[in-house]
Amino acid sequence: MLDIKLIRDNPDMVRQAFKNRGETISIDEILKLDEKHRELIHEMESLRARRNEVSKEIGKMKEKPPELMADMRKIGDQISALEAESNNIESALKDLLLRIPNIPHADVPVGKDSSDNPTIRTWGGKKQFSFKALPHWELGERLNIIDFERGVKLSGTRFYVLKGMGALLQRALIMFMLDLHIREHGYTEIYPPFMVKRECLVGSSNLPKFADNLYHDAEEDYWFVPTAEVPLTNMHRDEILSAEQLPIYYVAHTACFRREKMAAGKDTRGIKRGHQFDKVELYKFTTAETSMQELESLLAAAEDVCRKLELPYRVIQLCTGDIGFASVKSYDIEMWAPGCEEWLEVSSCSNCWDFQARRANIRYRPDSKSKPQYVHTLNGSGLALPRVVIALMENYQREDGSIAVPDVLKPYMRADMITKP
Repeated sequence: MLDIKLIRDNPDMVRQAFKNRGETISIDEILKLDEKHRELIHEMESLRARRNEVSKEIGKMKEKPPELMADMRKIGDQISALEAESNNIESALKDLLLRIPNIPHADVPVGKDSSDNPTIRTWGGKKQFSFKALPHWELGERLNIIDFERGVKLSGTRFYVLKGMGALLQRALIMFMLDLHIREHGYTEIYPPFMVKRECLVGSSNLPKFADNLYHDAEEDYWFVPTAEVPLTNMHRDEILSAEQLPIYYVAHTACFRREKMAAGKDTRGIKRGHQFDKVELYKFTTAETSMQELESLLAAAEDVCRKLELPYRVIQLCTGDIGFASVKSYDIEMWAPGCEEWLEVSSCSNCWDFQARRANIRYRPDSKSKPQYVHTLNGSGLALPRVVIALMENYQREDGSIAVPDVLKPYMRADMITKP
């Protein structure tokens, strides 16, 4: 959530930032409600001051004049009416503020969509095969490690079943990534609930704007997490941290649930897009002074996974028209999948500045004499499993249809090759 003072003091800058995002958002109603809210507060303060004066006058009198007592009651009624109006306006103002996006950082390139995202760097060349590289859905079915038919049988379209060495491959990747981030990158593992309260999704910026993308248990008002970013953001909701506690690094593996709707086509083949998938998430709580540096180290941790798996990838910086709702600056990591012949996003690393912290009321005290300040929050996939599985299967495939196991996964899988049972 943006600071209302920022909008009030810099309306033209905010309008330009939204325009750069490709948003047609008007802040006029926000400014109007803010002005009215401040007028009401001033009016209430004046009435309270008047009530205090009258109360002092009455306190000095032996007899309580009826006209002054009536004046006191009248002032009290006026204050109550103004408080009710102020609360309604404050609620409407907050609802509008919750629906507007963050302001991109000054060094984010201006662009309309993903076609304007610059490539920052690439690592590893596209693998050349002496045979026709197969897409993962063909490899998975031939090796009997992905069962699409039973996934549909169990849950419907865009669900699948991993079995045998396919299930083991995903589990090995999860364990490898968790171990790497914990042992080498300094993260603390969290195993959070997969269902959360409504306020958690408000804090992470998913609600109220993106409710249609979420799965919801209406009876008990639990929401299934679309990413571990949601519970990790709220680990310190409504808390004031000490400076000594920062930075905080969390890593979590969860299933993720999303109600994405897509037309049938190339993008829906295989396991690239599903309503349920697994992901290892990285999350940081930092200070304003260090958050941009922390974004680079977050990105480096995600890249380290790619390099240790020896999978070709590239880093993209997102332009203003493609950056996420809560982010001020983001990088995407994309792996090359030779069977699909496309780059697949396996991670998005973002600095959300104090946007989520304001929504979730997460602050820290720089020292014992300082006022609390909002923390900065950062998040990134470290990595998203289905697409890493795709890239691994397609890059490590052999002519006989088997799949070699990357060296770093051999201790977890206790196998060198994935072959048909």
